[in-house]
Amino acid sequence: MKRHYNKLTDRNKPLRLKRYKDSKIQTNFQPEPSPEESIVLLENKETKGSSFSSSIQLDFEDDEVFLISDQESSYSIQTSSIKKDLNNILFLIFLYFLQGIPLGLTGSLPFILGSRNVSYADQGTFSFAFWPFALKLLWAPVVDSLFIKKIGRRKSWLVPMQYIIGILMILFSKYVHQLLEINQTTTRKDIYSLTTIFFIVTFFAATQDIAVDGWGLTMLSKENVSWSSTCNSVGQTAGWFVGNIVFLVVQSANFSNNYIRPFFSLPSQKFGIVTVEDFMKFFGFVFIITTTCVLLFKKEKENESSDSLEDTLTLKQTYILVFQIVSLSSVKKLTLLLLTSKIAFGIQSMVYLKLIEKGVPRESLGLLAIPLTPFEIVLPLLISRFTNGPKPLSIFLNAYPFRFF
Repeated sequence: MKRHYNKLTDRNKPLRLKRYKDSKIQTNFQPEPSPEESIVLLENKETKGSSFSSSIQLDFEDDEVFLISDQESSYSIQTSSIKKDLNNILFLIFLYFLQGIPLGLTGSLPFILGSRNVSYADQGTFSFAFWPFALKLLWAPVVDSLFIKKIGRRKSWLVPMQYIIGILMILFSKYVHQLLEINQTTTRKDIYSLTTIFFIVTFFAATQDIAVDGWGLTMLSKENVSWSSTCNSVGQTAGWFVGNIVFLVVQSANFSNNYIRPFFSLPSQKFGIVTVEDFMKFFGFVFIITTTCVLLFKKEKENESSDSLEDTLTLKQTYILVFQIVSLSSVKKLTLLLLTSKIAFGIQSMVYLKLIEKGVPRESLGLLAIPLTPFEIVLPLLISRFTNGPKPLSIFLNAYPFRFF
């Protein structure tokens, strides 16, 4: 059985342990052996006589166990099983899927604006609509610190945020349809209006993301908590695909008139089979209905410890803690990596806009992404076993040079 594991090193050399039935653990810490499986330390020149002063977590992969000492934490032997968290994992994927819908819709607008001959300067103005996701750290402590205990720490924010997103999508659907599909031209004033609308929607989506990220850490068991990031990648990619690629295809009048309507023997129209108004209203109601189900039927697990750190910190103390974390050397290095890693690939987004400028239909660009999307959804699931452990960025660092060249 595949189980999450850490590595314990003695003088920087890994200790190997092998399991034998009817054997006992021969180390200083003497954890309780499993009735079905037990392990024995394989002593050699490097490890003979080694002693351990802390409790550690032991997990198996095939017949060998590799461990890392953790002097600050104490673990019991656990059997990592995804089955017990499968429903929660699927639930998290769905929440991230919902989050990806408005983000994908926001990301599709530059393609629509480009086909309406909107200048690059105005499209740059619209890019401010994505900023809330880059700045959500500023109000994340508020989401973590202030809540209604009766509802739950995460649901106190998740539920109202998703209700607001759904209501906004319904309320603004007709106005956005007027600006993008009825009016013959798009003025600078229209750009400002669209930017404001989608900035607000993205702000609430970013706040929902903070709540879902935090809920994932307490919803999943300790050995499966690393699946939270996989749920984020899979769910948000799927939602982005529907809100961006699928929407661009079905919203296109040319694609609908040439392929979809003839198949159903429908007459040609000046709009796509689905207008932006239809799309926003539909998913607005999806947000409202599913959020009501979450409010009524999904219970939030309370913290096992009544004196946990997040329960004792005030809002001010939470901001101080965030500042201290951001000030860590390792976090500064990671921040620099994230800020600079995609600079080399920024030209990709400009290529699509240039193709639209040259007359390539936006739905054709959307179709190009369809074969790649299944890989973007499945790949995080396949590599999740390699991103758990002491070196989660190893795959990213190894793959980066190949993408660059």
